[in-house]
Amino acid sequence: MNRFFFLVLIIASELVFVSPGVESASTNVNIEEVTKIGAIVDANSQMGKQAITAMKIAVQNFNSDSRNHKLSLQIRDHNRDPFQAATAAQELINKEKVKVIAGMETWEETAVVAEIASRVQVPILSFAAPAVTPLSMSRRWPYLIRMASNDSEQMKCIADLARKYNWRRVAAIYEDNVYGGDSGKLALLAEALQNVSSSEIQSRLVLPPISSISDPKEAVRGELKKVQDKQSRVFIVLQASLDMTIHLFTEANRMGLVGKDSVWIVTNTVANALDSLNTTVISSMEGTLGIKSYYSDDSSPYKEFSALFRRNFTSEYPEEDHFHPSIHALRAHDSIKIITEAIGRLNYNISSPEMLLRQMLSSDFSGLSGKIRFKDGELLNADTLRIVNVVGKKYKELDFWLPNFGFSKTSSKHNVGDISSNIAAEGFTGPVIWPGNLINRNPKGWAMPSNQEPMRIGVPTRTFFEKFVVIKDDPLNGNSNDKNLRYDGFSIELFRLVVDHLNYDLPYEFVPHDGVYDDLINGVYDKPYAESGFSMIVPAKQEESTWMFTKPFTWEMWMVTAASFIYTMFIVWLLEHQSNPEFRGTLKDQISNILWFAFSTIFFSHRANIQSNLTRVVVVLWLFVVFILTSSYTASLSSLLTVRRLEPNVTDIQSLKSGNLKVGCVDDSFVKKYLEEVLGFRSGNIVPFGNTEANYIQKFENNTIDSLFLERPYEKVFLDKYCKKYTAINTYRFGGLGFAFQRGSPIALDISRAILDLSEDGRLKTLEEEWFKPSSECSADERYSTRPENLTLHSFWGLYIVYGATSIFCFLLFVIRLLNNSWSHQETYQGNIAAWNIAARLARYIHNRKGTINNPARVSALGLAPPALELSSSRWEYKLSPTHPPENLQVELQMHE
Repeated sequence: MNRFFFLVLIIASELVFVSPGVESASTNVNIEEVTKIGAIVDANSQMGKQAITAMKIAVQNFNSDSRNHKLSLQIRDHNRDPFQAATAAQELINKEKVKVIAGMETWEETAVVAEIASRVQVPILSFAAPAVTPLSMSRRWPYLIRMASNDSEQMKCIADLARKYNWRRVAAIYEDNVYGGDSGKLALLAEALQNVSSSEIQSRLVLPPISSISDPKEAVRGELKKVQDKQSRVFIVLQASLDMTIHLFTEANRMGLVGKDSVWIVTNTVANALDSLNTTVISSMEGTLGIKSYYSDDSSPYKEFSALFRRNFTSEYPEEDHFHPSIHALRAHDSIKIITEAIGRLNYNISSPEMLLRQMLSSDFSGLSGKIRFKDGELLNADTLRIVNVVGKKYKELDFWLPNFGFSKTSSKHNVGDISSNIAAEGFTGPVIWPGNLINRNPKGWAMPSNQEPMRIGVPTRTFFEKFVVIKDDPLNGNSNDKNLRYDGFSIELFRLVVDHLNYDLPYEFVPHDGVYDDLINGVYDKPYAESGFSMIVPAKQEESTWMFTKPFTWEMWMVTAASFIYTMFIVWLLEHQSNPEFRGTLKDQISNILWFAFSTIFFSHRANIQSNLTRVVVVLWLFVVFILTSSYTASLSSLLTVRRLEPNVTDIQSLKSGNLKVGCVDDSFVKKYLEEVLGFRSGNIVPFGNTEANYIQKFENNTIDSLFLERPYEKVFLDKYCKKYTAINTYRFGGLGFAFQRGSPIALDISRAILDLSEDGRLKTLEEEWFKPSSECSADERYSTRPENLTLHSFWGLYIVYGATSIFCFLLFVIRLLNNSWSHQETYQGNIAAWNIAARLARYIHNRKGTINNPARVSALGLAPPALELSSSRWEYKLSPTHPPENLQVELQMHE
């Protein structure tokens, strides 16, 4: 029965199979209507063969289920040539009268076919998409439907891999298309690397189209030689045919580029065809990471299709030794289903190409390749990617990559949960097999040193201080060549300590360098271990002053403080004079009492009896101000008297430039260039000198230079020894001393992490104390001019505002109460009494507690008749007789003691 069933399947497939250029026929002689569908594929490639088999299965399924409508599949071979694809499209449209064309594995073929088909309104189903989707695509090719998406998300996935493993420099490899380009993938990769991981493309290898060369091996070998002398070992294959991929990995293995710490990544143009490669080819790719378009292979429709596909494919192409359906076969099958479902929704009336296109674009079903749904002519949900790892003679699936989510252990965005499921930190599901059988760690993606080729470390022979680096002949060996030198110093010891801290072996050797630092570090990226920048060192003398006690406050502060004392004296006297006998008496007594009261508040020893509540509020706030001022003054004065201070001869760079003074620096450092180009010193005022202490000390003593610019690490050593005569001011921070590596080297990051670990556990501090012990005369606090700053008015401005506002408010309350008590009622005649008259009365009242008016003539002088005085126990009553007032006009003044 199995053999019979197999024979029936073969016969059925032969009924719908047609060789290129021949129409498929149906055995049903009662066909009422036949719709012709065109297919343009590479009939000689495995990808094309799979597409043909899959489409024929889909056509056969439709024809078996449909009674009145049949499909006829017209197949044409484009032979990897866009011009042949265009010729085939014209033949299918003009001669065969096809209603739809499917196929085209590359975008170059799709573009020319879409141009032709759009003019005659024939829908196109393409298996390819451009690397970057143009905004005008829908207007230019309205009848084009793409069964794939662009490459932007795929390039972001590669960039995420680079960030995950810290690969800073990569090499891009691609096979030229027929137009001599990379289809825009190189630009997409460069942009994604820069945006996501701050990596860059170090080199690119361009392979010619395999159909255009006679010796592919030699062409591949010639391109790979370009990267042998480069340090980067991360290779990304953007696009390549299967035949070119085979030659690429074969030659790379022979040249040793697929080894430890190397990384190979292939995009879906290669990874999607891994199912089609034989075991020999796959074994040469061991350790490679691939990015595949994801599809589910555990559904019942897929399993049924896969079984039928394998039988038909093996029967039709017995020369092929791999027969599992790839994503191309699944999309080819789904393309036929898109057409048949659209025809069914139109009740098999496909006379209108526009209606057929509209129905195809409205497709919404679960196909073998995934969810079939279109937007703007492009397949949605096509960006879910699967990361695979080539192991031995097969590959294993690792995890997924989802747009806007990153790496995930599930293919559904709804079940992602914690983003990437901590893949970025924990790694992929299951161990990753890397090239060269690398275990226990991830590849560096860099040409790592070995015992045969150790890392060569250049060590400067001339340094400003020998405490950092010193090179001497090894006394145990009489030879004087480079290999028998002894290297010592803080930098050397730190490097050895860091290398021992790494979790992998790092063979190295020191090489002396007799030249300037710029030549030594030219073109490399530094990772500093010492504080960055340089400082300006000037001669200084210890500051001494007879008026040291005035230094804590600035002169503005002293002036405002004195004014506050006077203001407080006046306010307190004004508030207490009326009711407090201690603030009355002769003018001399009042002045002395209020002065004594004000100054006694400094020591909180005042004993004056305060009677007014308003005065108490003012005094409490004043005591708070005095407390803050005295505490600050005491602390600042103590600092000035106990901390040794050096007074520099020059205070800033501007004084050096305006005075046309000479400055010194080391002759082989970058500082000279910085002084000229950035700080604006004249080249004639810059005095370079050699790397010996005698040089700069001598130039200071004979007044050749007025200032010295040293890098921060050197400054520290200098002040450890000469802290009594010199001080450092104006520190400029940027680069610093460090271990320099080639740009993008992963060793630099490992060294930085190791230095951080050594700093955190205290070993770096111990090493610094061992090498940089200050002299007996210079403690750690005496190396710099640590002059405390004077206390300014700005620091206490808010305190004075609060005190002044509160005291003025209390004074205003006092005046209002006084006016209320002095004038309970006042009537006017013909006009109001002048304001200055009221003020005069108020002043007399304040001065004379009982409010007695001793001079009645004064009232007359103001234009009033002499009053008739009527004395009462509670008020004074004045009867006024003006010239023209109404009779019996009276003004009453109540005065309460």
